[in-house]
Amino acid sequence: MRIVTIAFRLAGSLALLLYGMKMLSDGIQKSTGDSLHRFFKFMTNNRLAALFTGFFITAIVQSSSAATVMTVSFVNGGLMTLQQSVGVIFGANIGTTITAWIVAIFGFKFNISAFAVPVFGIGYFLRYFRKLRKESIGEALMGFGMLFIGLELLSKGIPPINADNIAFLNTFPAGSVWSVLIGVFSGLVLTLILHSSSASTAIILTMCHNGLLQWEFAAAMVLGSNIGTTIDTVLASIGTRVNARRAALIHVLFNVLGSVFAIIFFKPLLSAVDFITPGSVTSALTAHIAMLHTLFNTIIALLFLPFTSQIAAFTEKIIKPRPDDVPEDYKLDFISVGAKKSAEYHIIQVEKEISDMIALAIEMFGRIRIGFENRTENFITDHIDFIKSREEYADQMQEQLSKYLYNCMELPITGRQRNNINAMLHIVDEIENITDDCYSTAIHLKRSIEKRMKFDKEDMDRLIPYVDLVEQLLNFVNANINRPLSHERFEQARELEDKIDMFRKNLKKVARKRLEEGAEVKAELLYIDIVRNIEKVGDRAYSISEALAQTK
Repeated sequence: MRIVTIAFRLAGSLALLLYGMKMLSDGIQKSTGDSLHRFFKFMTNNRLAALFTGFFITAIVQSSSAATVMTVSFVNGGLMTLQQSVGVIFGANIGTTITAWIVAIFGFKFNISAFAVPVFGIGYFLRYFRKLRKESIGEALMGFGMLFIGLELLSKGIPPINADNIAFLNTFPAGSVWSVLIGVFSGLVLTLILHSSSASTAIILTMCHNGLLQWEFAAAMVLGSNIGTTIDTVLASIGTRVNARRAALIHVLFNVLGSVFAIIFFKPLLSAVDFITPGSVTSALTAHIAMLHTLFNTIIALLFLPFTSQIAAFTEKIIKPRPDDVPEDYKLDFISVGAKKSAEYHIIQVEKEISDMIALAIEMFGRIRIGFENRTENFITDHIDFIKSREEYADQMQEQLSKYLYNCMELPITGRQRNNINAMLHIVDEIENITDDCYSTAIHLKRSIEKRMKFDKEDMDRLIPYVDLVEQLLNFVNANINRPLSHERFEQARELEDKIDMFRKNLKKVARKRLEEGAEVKAELLYIDIVRNIEKVGDRAYSISEALAQTK
């Protein structure tokens, strides 16, 4: 029964520690908001600035996973180049060592609860008294307090240790190859479970403070945690563009190769740490672990930093674009030589690109539909960046295709071809407008989720058949995109458009009635905006149908 009690106490302490770290990281990121993102993008123009940026951001948000996931997102969105991301990832690995120093310096030398509990209380006050508009700072303070309360409970929850209790750790001689490898594997597994090298390092420090771990074994666990922390970056890169996946590979390679390098020179590394850290290993073990974490990551970063271009080039050779990847930049060159002087050749080329463009718009609309059916944080995590990247790509397509079509006008063309080119220009503009409307709708959904706005289930259910009608019209346009519409086919589009308009009027009427009855104004107005944006998509699809009906 005593073992069960200890196990539950440790589990609860660990949960407080992990949740505290999450609240601290989330609160800081929310309070800094766009300014942090702007700083992130501005400070990556050269490798040293990128290194500093990665260090600075990670030191602030207390999470290398958050910084590297942010890096992958920026690369995926085209806001940062692959080469710029290399230095940021190196800096993030150094920045994550700040947590170890905080725990080593403050975690075991002071009465933690004496300041952690008041800090948590202040944070609670700031978070739940919304008139102060300091909810994010309050969340960060609550997380800070909870982190150290969890750390203290974890330290007290570990039972007294004697030599017999840890005899199994001495199966292999301290510092031997097998001992080091087992330590690395233990740190790796612990970090994979916790999804945080900072949290696993804090636990390793706590175990060292309580006499559970020896110096060499704890050092090996820290090296293993550096490998395990790459899991979040790998998960964040799933389904992203090719350069985002390459940035994730850089993080994995850097951490794995760095740890292998440290294992090879394990004894000299520990000697260097012991030499520069005040006090003996026995009397200052936690400080030695923190110094090891910092020294190891700093040395590896400085060794690799001069080769950022080569590292980026290497990942480009390893990870090739998939057939379904959208390229980073859209480019359509107009070549008018030889057989390619024919306007017909160029029109066929544009038809293929327009077909790809409408497919992209339909894919975006499909993602929005998911948001209506499952309006949760998962929608923001899984779909917003995707929709944004596709909208930016559609902007490039519209610009390049319009330029291409205007060049076609300069070729010898018939009246029919000129009429068709004008229709294509109109269609390209409308498809781009559809992607804008899709992105705008996605942002409305995102805002409703973040603000925790309440919509009646009935209201959201009413949207589904409305969305279905618009999706039908989009699919109709897709099926007929590069051919003239007969009168009968055009009438099908008109019928769908009429149904969409009727549905929209009914939905807006219901929303206005709820406003008159005292419903929440912000939620109802946002609902009306969503209804209006979906209708715009239908209107633009119908406009494309009209253009197709006029082609010959």
